[in-house]
Amino acid sequence: MMLALGMFVFELRTLPYQSMQHSKDYRWASNDRVGKPPAYQFLGEGETSIQLAGTLYPAITGGHISLLAVELMADEGRAWPLIEGTGKILGMYIIDKVSTTHAEFFNDGAARKIDFTLSLKRVDESLTAMFGDLNKQASELLGSAGNLTDKLQGALGGLTT
Repeated sequence: MMLALGMFVFELRTLPYQSMQHSKDYRWASNDRVGKPPAYQFLGEGETSIQLAGTLYPAITGGHISLLAVELMADEGRAWPLIEGTGKILGMYIIDKVSTTHAEFFNDGAARKIDFTLSLKRVDESLTAMFGDLNKQASELLGSAGNLTDKLQGALGGLTT
């Protein structure tokens, strides 16, 4: 396991990313002063984001189904716990954007190569706040897992027909 976002596990057979970019902003307010440079005041942490990028070869690695599962998670409009394969808890993240580029096509139009980028944004205030959210999500997980399964099966039915 490379990484887990909620119940979705990033690994070689699902969405094996080749790069992970972590970005954390800090907020500063500036006040102009006469005859002097501006004075700055630290306001605290800003946005934390992670961008995962990789290339899928559907014949070897994950493909359309893995991407569809991530898009369905994004459609849920909720934050998911992000945990590294080492066990480090990174926080609660939303799926902000999923981008794909299909290339090198078969005769039927199916892509041999899919480049993807997944943008995640951290939405929890702290790890202690996150554990409260995890408890709430765990209690709701059984009901929503059935809904995701139904949506995935419905989408797969549309792909096979």
